[in-house]
Amino acid sequence: MAAAPRRWTQWLGAAISLAMVVGVGYQLFGHGWRNFARSVPADPWFYLAFLAMYFALPVGDYVIFRRLWGIPIEGLVALIKKRIANEVLFGYSGEAYFYAWARERARTVAAPFGAVKDVSILSALAGNAVTLVLIALSVPFAAKLGPAQLQGLGLSALFVVAVSVPFWVFRRRVFSLPVGERWYVFWVHIVRLVVSTVLLALVWALALPQVPLGAWLLLSAVRMILGRLPFVPNKDLLFANFVGLLGAGQGLPMPVALIAGLTLVVHVLLLGAFPLAQLFRSRR
Repeated sequence: MAAAPRRWTQWLGAAISLAMVVGVGYQLFGHGWRNFARSVPADPWFYLAFLAMYFALPVGDYVIFRRLWGIPIEGLVALIKKRIANEVLFGYSGEAYFYAWARERARTVAAPFGAVKDVSILSALAGNAVTLVLIALSVPFAAKLGPAQLQGLGLSALFVVAVSVPFWVFRRRVFSLPVGERWYVFWVHIVRLVVSTVLLALVWALALPQVPLGAWLLLSAVRMILGRLPFVPNKDLLFANFVGLLGAGQGLPMPVALIAGLTLVVHVLLLGAFPLAQLFRSRR
């Protein structure tokens, strides 16, 4: 009877892996490849910064689950696939894949669902906390925004607070991890978000060096804010306004499109490399 639960997790993991390959291929060769092929920097520091940014999320997750479960380095592969699934499929499909991976190792992983759930919720709460800080830091630029955008920004800030408060109020019922582990996970997510925001600005600056790094840092923060706020109208227009204020408008689509295309290329390379590595390991 023990084999039956294991079988469905194997099928789930395989199905999500196949969907990842199809999704990445569609995005890359559908509309992503043309944008990616426009311009490729020759500066090696650009690629080093990009790879650091790409792996910041799975490495942060690995640090977390290494402490919670003591997972081996092979767990990093599952966490990279988790990131790819969330980006090319639909929200939390990566968590479903990682949960299936953890269930396959149920002998060494205790209560996988509760831990995966807690880490996901704490990631969202950390993102909300960083977003609120970034909103506060962006107040000096609020005078340049229109009334509708100002109202949307205020409503969004209230929404971020509103959706976060219940998790803290009912934390004993929501979370299964001990308090100390929860704070550890929360602060790892905070560090990861800050590092990712800075690395994105650095990658943009290396792709378009004529724009000051400080401008890219602000734009990176604005991009993160807009990505998490539900009530801001015309997000693309608002982002363009910040670009214009900073004088970074010319050439901005190039690094944005380049990073999007390069991310898809790395997705493809990794999804192809993982099965080959496993095949090579099995033949040794």
